[in-house]
Amino acid sequence: MTLHGLRSITIGVPDVPSAVAYYVDFGLTHSSSGNRTTARLSTTDGGEQLELVHAPRRHLASLTVGVDDADDLDRATASLTRLGVGVDRSETALVTADPVTGVQVRLEVAPRLAAAGTPAPGYNAPGDVVRDTSRAPGVLRETRVRPRKLGHVVFGSTDQPATERFFTEGLGFKVSDRIPPFAAFLRCSTDHHNVLVQQAPFPLLHHTSWQVDDVDEVGRGASAMLAKDPARHVWGLGRHHIGSNFFWYLKDPAGNFSEYYADMDCIVDDQLWTPQDWTDSRALYSWGPPPPPSFLEPEDLAELMIGSHSG
Repeated sequence: MTLHGLRSITIGVPDVPSAVAYYVDFGLTHSSSGNRTTARLSTTDGGEQLELVHAPRRHLASLTVGVDDADDLDRATASLTRLGVGVDRSETALVTADPVTGVQVRLEVAPRLAAAGTPAPGYNAPGDVVRDTSRAPGVLRETRVRPRKLGHVVFGSTDQPATERFFTEGLGFKVSDRIPPFAAFLRCSTDHHNVLVQQAPFPLLHHTSWQVDDVDEVGRGASAMLAKDPARHVWGLGRHHIGSNFFWYLKDPAGNFSEYYADMDCIVDDQLWTPQDWTDSRALYSWGPPPPPSFLEPEDLAELMIGSHSG
């Protein structure tokens, strides 16, 4: 795969300072800020991966994807041109936009992300004691949970098949799995998915997802967030079937969901992975509490729809 990772996203929010405070609590580092209308935050492995900008309503403004070289930009330019999508091309980057959602996408030549390894969690299992006469590392941790990288972003499109074609036929994303006819899990790296496009009544940011080391970090991170404000809780702890990752979802002050995740499926060899269509309950989760209605239909949906039409 010539695409090699989701490098960053830009989110529009009505109140940048309150969103910054939330994501700092979430474990990101407030790395730069020009004024009260823009801010950038960093993960430990990925650097500056979240930009917050002032906007009348919450939305996904843009995302950036890494590529290896200029030949990758040439291929994407040709593919997008065949789809009739405009391209602004430089020597090291390509900027375009999904015609349906308006989300801007930037492909840029960049080095591949090299993540530092993590020690095995040391779980004891029946007949396999790997942690002899010592407490589990997960219960001894006292440091703050800090996301390692941005994993994926989920957003809605009024024409899901067209937006899926933009990402796959135009940009070169691969399909990992689908929930027909509503959603497609797309990847631009070895992670199971980096973008999930779902059918929606208007372009809507559903959630961003941030990788932590293991399920203990998922639980510890969410517990710390809820200790400060229980109203942040959305859904968790659980485990997805599609992608296999542990999850816990929380809500930022603008209404965007943010997810801690760990243990995502990785697709290192495209030839060995067969995308599947999922239509049963496993399309949402393998185990955990049932998703609340607000996860499937955000509470501010009607307000956002009115704002999108008036704007």
